[in-house]
Amino acid sequence: MSWEQQGYGYGQGYGDGHGHAHAYGQDQGYSEYAQQPYPQQYVEYGYGVPEATAPMPVLEPEPEPVLEPEPLLEPEPAAPTDAGAEEEKPSPRPPGRDRYFDTLRAVALIRVVTYHTFGWAWAGMVFPSMGIMFGLAGTLMAKSLERPAFKVVKSRMRRLLPPFWFWGVFVVLAMLIHDWMPGWQIVFWIVPLGDPPGNQWAIQAWEILWYLRTYLWFVLLSPLLLKVFRLAPVPVLLLSLAPIVVFHFLWEPPDNRLGSALTDLATFLFCWILGFAHRDRVLERLKPFAVVALSLAAIGFGGWYAFTHQAETGSYDLDDIPLAQAFWSAGYVMLLMWAKSWFGIDFAWLTRFRRTDRIVTIFNSRAVTIYLWHEIALILAVPLIDQFWNVPAFEKWLPLESQWFMFGIGWVLIAVFVLVCGWVEDVAGKKRPRLLP
Repeated sequence: MSWEQQGYGYGQGYGDGHGHAHAYGQDQGYSEYAQQPYPQQYVEYGYGVPEATAPMPVLEPEPEPVLEPEPLLEPEPAAPTDAGAEEEKPSPRPPGRDRYFDTLRAVALIRVVTYHTFGWAWAGMVFPSMGIMFGLAGTLMAKSLERPAFKVVKSRMRRLLPPFWFWGVFVVLAMLIHDWMPGWQIVFWIVPLGDPPGNQWAIQAWEILWYLRTYLWFVLLSPLLLKVFRLAPVPVLLLSLAPIVVFHFLWEPPDNRLGSALTDLATFLFCWILGFAHRDRVLERLKPFAVVALSLAAIGFGGWYAFTHQAETGSYDLDDIPLAQAFWSAGYVMLLMWAKSWFGIDFAWLTRFRRTDRIVTIFNSRAVTIYLWHEIALILAVPLIDQFWNVPAFEKWLPLESQWFMFGIGWVLIAVFVLVCGWVEDVAGKKRPRLLP
C-alpha cells in the first residue's frame, strides 16, 4: 500500500520555518506564519546562533555567521625569553568553546526539524527555538561590535548570503520550471531585506526565509540598538517588549512585506536585546528574585494568552500568536541567559563524551545549512518512502506509516545535504572547504 493510499502526506503537522504547524494530510491545508501567523498567506512572498571565554592574549576572532559559532584563532607563539634558546616554548592551547550555548543552538535546530515533522503545538512551549537563537545571536553581535560596526556588518552579510544564494539557485530554478513568473521582488533573492517571492508549489521550502530576513535586519540595526541599550540597559531591555504590545493592541501592521518584517522584529526584539545584556554582564548585576519573578510572569502571561485565545487561531501554538510568543520566549530565554551568568554554566563536561561533543560541533558549524535544507529534506522523504512500499520486505518489516520513520529518513537526507552543501559555509567564512568541520 502506497503512502498516499494510507492517507499520509508530508507529516500530519508539518510546519514552516517559523515553527508554525502546517498539515499535509487529506483534510488539512498548509497554513502560514512560521513564527507569526498574523499576516495572511499569499503566493507572492513568504513569511516568515557561544560566548567568548575570559580574554586571552590572542588575536580577535572572525565574527560569527548567522547561526555558526565563532571560530577560535590559534595564538601566535610567544617570543623566546632567552635569545640563545634553541626552541620556543609551545604556545598555550586555546580554550574550549562554551558548550552551553553550542548545545542550546544544536537543540534548537533539532526542535525545529522535529516540529516540522510532527507539528506538536506544545513544542514551542517546551523549547522556544527561535527566541533562543535570536538571543544567542544578539550576544555574539554585541561581542563583534567591539570592532568597527561597518566591518562587522559586512562580515556577517558575507557569511550569511553565499549559503543563501547557493540554496536559492535550486529553489528558484525549481519554481521557474513549475511555471513561476517572478516580478521585481526577485531582488529579495539577492539580499533578503524583504520576504523573497515564490509560488505555492514551493512554499514549504521558501517560507523559512523569514528568519534570515529578520536576522539580517537585526544585524543592520544592532550598532544603533547597542548604543541605545548601553544608555540605560535595564529600562531599554524591559521596553523592548513594548513594540509587540503596541502592534497587538493599538496599531496592526499592514498585511504585506513591511508588516511581516515589523511584527517579526517586534516579537524577538527582547531576545536580541537580552543577548546584549548577557554580553555586557547586566544580568549578573540583577537580583535573582527579580529575574526569576519577572521571567515567570512573562512566561505565565504568554501561556495564559495563548490558551485563552485559541478561538482566533484554532490552536494554542505560540507560533500562531505573536504576543504570546514574544512574552513566552522573553521569560524562557531570560532564565537561560541568567542561569548561564549567575551559575557560570559552560557544559565543559560535554567534551568528555566525544561523539556527542562532535555532533554539537557539526550542528554549530553547519547550522545555516541545516536550517536552509531541512525542509527540502523532509519534503523529499515523502516520495522516497513511497518507493519503499514497492519492496515487499520493506513493506512488511519497516514502519512506513510512522511519522517517526519519516523523521529518521529526513535526518538521513539532512546529513547528505550537510556533506554535499555544507562546504559553502566554509567558503563564506574564508576557511578551507571541508566535508565536516
